[in-house]
Amino acid sequence: MTFIRMAQSLSFVMVVALLAFSPLCSSQASGSAYLYPQFYDRSCPKAVEIVKSVVAKAVAREARMAASLLRLHFHDCFVKGCDASILLDTTGTMISEKNSIPNRNSARGFEVIDEIKSALEKECPHTVSCADIMALAARDSTVLTGGPSWDVPLGRRDSRDASLSGSNSNIPAPNNTFQTILTKFKLKKLNIVDMVALSGSHTIGNARCTTFRQRLYNQSGNGQPDFSLVHSYAAQLRTRCPKSGGDQNLFFLDFVSPTKFDNSYFKNLLANKGLLSSDQILTTQSAVSLELVKKYAANCELFFEQFAKSMLKMGNISPLTGSRGVIRKNCRKINT
Repeated sequence: MTFIRMAQSLSFVMVVALLAFSPLCSSQASGSAYLYPQFYDRSCPKAVEIVKSVVAKAVAREARMAASLLRLHFHDCFVKGCDASILLDTTGTMISEKNSIPNRNSARGFEVIDEIKSALEKECPHTVSCADIMALAARDSTVLTGGPSWDVPLGRRDSRDASLSGSNSNIPAPNNTFQTILTKFKLKKLNIVDMVALSGSHTIGNARCTTFRQRLYNQSGNGQPDFSLVHSYAAQLRTRCPKSGGDQNLFFLDFVSPTKFDNSYFKNLLANKGLLSSDQILTTQSAVSLELVKKYAANCELFFEQFAKSMLKMGNISPLTGSRGVIRKNCRKINT
């Protein structure tokens, strides 16, 4: 009997061992790998720290860079998924997403990504993807400016192409209607809660005069300003954003605490002092979004908690994994 029990035990151990090495358990090999924070623990253990170090230096040099790196991740994920396609330069056969309307003359931070990639290639060549660098840089930028932290799932790979048309059509625009913006979020499996929370990233950063000029002079095509914008704030904005000219003049998205990641953005919206039309419509076009704005304005911790959750969801939009992507040696170019 003892011999039989030992044989049964050995059989069970062998089955477990076989299952452990079965290709069905290797999602990486099957091309359907999932993302997880410890992805580089063995292949490049210093990866997360290297990204954090370079981002910290960049933000110390220029506070605005935090918002730029956060925006870069957002503008990448909303096109073809979080695949670093936004980083690719134009070639003879491909037009860069940098030339799209949402990115032209405004997307920035590419040199910081280059600096991170260069440091990582020295530490562990051909290992860390540009897409993962962007996801980590977005998290680090948020934390460095006082915002929440989250464990970034890793293991994304990089695309082999870009989509100018996708960049032009998928990224929410400052003058889009509420429904249009919500639809763009829903197409990426993000809901109205994600939309309001992620809009809260406008608690840091700048916007150009050209992105909100219509609110000051011709909101509805009748030569009248936006009724939802406080007169005194509008008058202040007009001094540096005239009817013509000054397109590139920069304005704080959150004039109260422009370099601090907090919930002032939502408080500004409740005071009708949102800079972009896409900001203010969160309080004027939907009872659901208005209620969320009120909650986040009243409770910064609640906003931080939801922002982290929504960033995790956004960072998981259609990632390339396994054989479906590559690790670019240079984030700006396709491997040759």
